[in-house]
Amino acid sequence: MADDPFQRRFAADASLLPHMADLANDRVLIALLSEDDYRSASFLDQRLLTDRIGREWLAWDALPDLGDAPRPDFIFHIGHVGSTLASRLLAAASDTLPLREPMLLRSLAQVAERIDRPESVWSPDLYRRRLAQVLGWLGRGFAPRQRAIVKASSVITAIADDLTGAEGRALFLYVPLPRYIETILAGEASMTETLAQAPARIARLAGLLPDFPHALWQLPPVTRVAMSWLCEMASAQRTLPAGPRTLWVDFEAMLASPAAALAAQSAHFGLPVDAASVEAAIAGPIMQQYSKAPEHGYSPDLRRQLQAQAASDHAPAIAEAIAWVEALARRYTHLADLPIR
Repeated sequence: MADDPFQRRFAADASLLPHMADLANDRVLIALLSEDDYRSASFLDQRLLTDRIGREWLAWDALPDLGDAPRPDFIFHIGHVGSTLASRLLAAASDTLPLREPMLLRSLAQVAERIDRPESVWSPDLYRRRLAQVLGWLGRGFAPRQRAIVKASSVITAIADDLTGAEGRALFLYVPLPRYIETILAGEASMTETLAQAPARIARLAGLLPDFPHALWQLPPVTRVAMSWLCEMASAQRTLPAGPRTLWVDFEAMLASPAAALAAQSAHFGLPVDAASVEAAIAGPIMQQYSKAPEHGYSPDLRRQLQAQAASDHAPAIAEAIAWVEALARRYTHLADLPIR
């Protein structure tokens, strides 16, 4: 690396984001971003690639291994439980660099899912080496000692233990099952997205629960939402066990006391945040915006109103879905520790 100007720049310059992988051709798309681009982007996915964003495909092996460079910390979640809000608040209260749902992690999760199958494109050893390489890339900042915190997409919880390793710290956001179902039912887009992800999630859940007794076609739509909650919670139960390195946060409790929650999350990540910066972040516009699309207003009060309406409109289907999860918790007793009620 010492003799290659590009590799030297890449090692030190967070503006060169490894955006996505082309696994078939073993290459990575590098996108050129400013620090403001990182801070404003709700998603570092295909929506990022507007005409003004420069990018270029490079062979994976043309990119350096950064060795013992700092690794990022992580925000994991079950989906639609305030992870983007938490990321924005942490970035507002501190000098952390937020990376929200980088696409490259999805490629790692795809590889990990198939690593022991004949169709795997990487060997287990190559997966481990490239996992470490990606963590070094995502840990770069724009200034010395600037911390990077990755807000992963919900499906990435399946490899959370690989990403955090022995030393990394993580925040995991969830809500009890009834609140999750109500939240998904309250938005047409969230319901569409959840149903689209249901086939992959029930396959993952079946891999976590031996002799899983259900097929997706047997489940009505609201029960598929409950199954999605159970998949992500069971994944977290396996990959993010309770302990000092992982902070589990009920998003409903976070909304009830946002300043205390932000202070606790900052302390968990070891961020030098004081009470004034916490209060400024909470009092600013972030708490009154829809975090995934800040141009739209959204507040905790509106969220509660929409949940209450969904609970009223779909009460029988919600009760059936919760009973379905409770039956599985009786069959697989470790699930009884999850907040089903």
